[in-house]
Amino acid sequence: MIGEYIEQLKTLAELSQFPLITGKTTQKQREVLFQQFRDGDIDGFVLSRVGNFALDLPDADVLIQVFGKYGSRQEEAQRLGRILRPKSDRRTARFYTLVSLRTCEEDFARHRQLFLTKPGYDYEIN
Repeated sequence: MIGEYIEQLKTLAELSQFPLITGKTTQKQREVLFQQFRDGDIDGFVLSRVGNFALDLPDADVLIQVFGKYGSRQEEAQRLGRILRPKSDRRTARFYTLVSLRTCEEDFARHRQLFLTKPGYDYEIN
């Protein structure tokens, strides 16, 4: 999971029992957690915006984005690029965005979707 608000992410980490990685997480701690993920010792993370940059986990196959600040098209494209890398075993990756109904976030999400459908990404709204 990746998102914006640290308090929200702390709650998600607690509920999911995934480690939380933020800007305050040292590089050494991050590398230990990433290696544990690569080794299959942990199944996932909850990430702040630090997950947008220099994250190399090519076999990750699910990313759930939770916003709160309307999210930019560029951020969403970066996140898609992280998760949609070819997998060593050819698994299909999934990218989910959680959006609250009847909020202004719906319009922002729709604009991000339109932007990303032009290069050929498919969306399914549930």
